[in-house]
Amino acid sequence: MGETVPVTTLDGRRVYTRADLMDAYGLGRSTLEKWFRERERNGHPEPAGTVGSQLTWDADAWDRWYAARGSAVPAGLVTRDELAARHGLTRHHLKRLWAERTANGHPDVAHQVGKALYWDEAEWTAWYSAHQERPPEEDAEDLVTLAEAARILGLAQTSVTVYPKRPPAGWPEPARVEQLGGGRLRRFYRRSDILTYAARK
Repeated sequence: MGETVPVTTLDGRRVYTRADLMDAYGLGRSTLEKWFRERERNGHPEPAGTVGSQLTWDADAWDRWYAARGSAVPAGLVTRDELAARHGLTRHHLKRLWAERTANGHPDVAHQVGKALYWDEAEWTAWYSAHQERPPEEDAEDLVTLAEAARILGLAQTSVTVYPKRPPAGWPEPARVEQLGGGRLRRFYRRSDILTYAARK
């Protein structure tokens, strides 16, 4: 396990609640519930008991089951972290490439376990090599909204809404501002300025 799991105990032994597993592994509740429902097929451990109203599972048994499940990932598939390490890229840059997949042709996910995404390494490497050789985008001076800038940066829209009033270091000035109803403003930024900001992060 790569995470520190909150310690829940039952009769002196370490157990996990679903909340523990969600925190430690980044798994969604619906995924955990689905695995439990399908335990006759997938070998998911049986509950160890309850703590309050929450079901629990023996921690060691669950860890072994989950590790075995992860080892079933087909050969040749890699995570974003593995791509970052092998190609000398940051997670932020990889997230941005993935966010722009409709425009740049980024390969689709080949496999998923919980929230962990896997890509075919050979397919991704061939795509990235071709992507690097492409000339600069002709639309680099296109104007984008704040929401589109967030997508380019791989950020949640809510996280950039404060940027116009409290800009982080290097955040560009808008190229155009439109007055909307109710005193609201719509800001447009040059795509090239957003890409420059992303490269400096």
